[in-house]
Amino acid sequence: MNVRLKKGMSLRLVLDEYGRVGECLSRYEGTRVFVFGGITGEEVIAEVINHRRGYIAARVIEVINSSPDRDNAICPYFGLCTGCQWQHISYERQLELKRGLVVRAMSEDGGMADIPVKDIVPAGQRFNYRNHARFTVGEGGMLGYVNRESRQFIRVEYCLLMHRWINDAIATLQGQCMETTQVSVRYGINTGEWLIQPCMNSVTGLEVGQKYFTESLYTRRFRISSSSFFQVNTLQAEKMIAIVKESLDLQGDEIVVDAYAGVGTYSVMLAPYAARIYAVEEAASAIADAQENFKGLDNILPIKARTGDFLESFTDRIDALILNPSRSGCQPEVIKALNLNPPDRIIYVSCNPRTLARDLRLLCTGSFTVEQVAPIDLFPNTVQVENVATLRRRYGK
Repeated sequence: MNVRLKKGMSLRLVLDEYGRVGECLSRYEGTRVFVFGGITGEEVIAEVINHRRGYIAARVIEVINSSPDRDNAICPYFGLCTGCQWQHISYERQLELKRGLVVRAMSEDGGMADIPVKDIVPAGQRFNYRNHARFTVGEGGMLGYVNRESRQFIRVEYCLLMHRWINDAIATLQGQCMETTQVSVRYGINTGEWLIQPCMNSVTGLEVGQKYFTESLYTRRFRISSSSFFQVNTLQAEKMIAIVKESLDLQGDEIVVDAYAGVGTYSVMLAPYAARIYAVEEAASAIADAQENFKGLDNILPIKARTGDFLESFTDRIDALILNPSRSGCQPEVIKALNLNPPDRIIYVSCNPRTLARDLRLLCTGSFTVEQVAPIDLFPNTVQVENVATLRRRYGK
């Protein structure tokens, strides 16, 4: 790497394809440069942020030749905070790019270029959609974010991705969070309830330290503990539930397994359409929430177990199965168990196109075929994209 390059130096670059976390790729004297805030095809002046092993991290400070897809990034922290990778790109182009990421992952990571990928479902709100924020606490108890490359702490007064109630909470919490290094703020946009963790004796003006809060989807309330997962975009989560329900096409007599069930969102919503649902979750807080959320629904059986352990020991028929693992995807034993005892259909919900593609390839090598992948935009202005994949059992396997 050229030793003359130092942090703060400016480079004139032409930007090529997009990288895995939304930045643009260019080269400077043979070295890869990942540029935040650019659009492919643009010529820009980029400031060097950091040197990493084998590449340079930089950000756009001037656009020489602008793309027609460029939009105004209205957040004052854009470029300092790296949370909104694509706020500077028109929303229509963001949707095209996200679908492209899914198509690319299916081909490159899954070896399945022929999988049908549907048009992405757009979000109704480009801003103020998140119901959950995680802040780093800086000097003097101030809240902010940490730049991914420079590791610089950026104090924020508001975040355009967050629901307005969360931004009001930021104003109250600023300068009062000296007792901790991280603060989580969660808000029920349909209930008005909130959870702020950890408990801090220094905070006044806002109740903190709640063990759980509730949020509702389609008027059904869900208890969510501080350590339990829940989708950060409530409005888009409802759209995703509708896609899952339509894709499963339950007739009322099916045995369903809801794997990685979390607080039981899918189990609750599908209960009226299935004979029995096994909700499998290994996290203690989530399964405790699920048990509360299942009250009044006698055909749901909550099971505290690892998904792989449950599937390996379950010998009854499974008509339909929902997979909703973390970003790392399914464990190998889960894929093996499904290929040995295949259900008629699988709905695989994933926020990581690459691990989704990997797992789909392994399932298709065994007992299944992929009918389609349906992307949905839960995270406008970022590179993240959620997906709902529909698989059917291939008989004769």
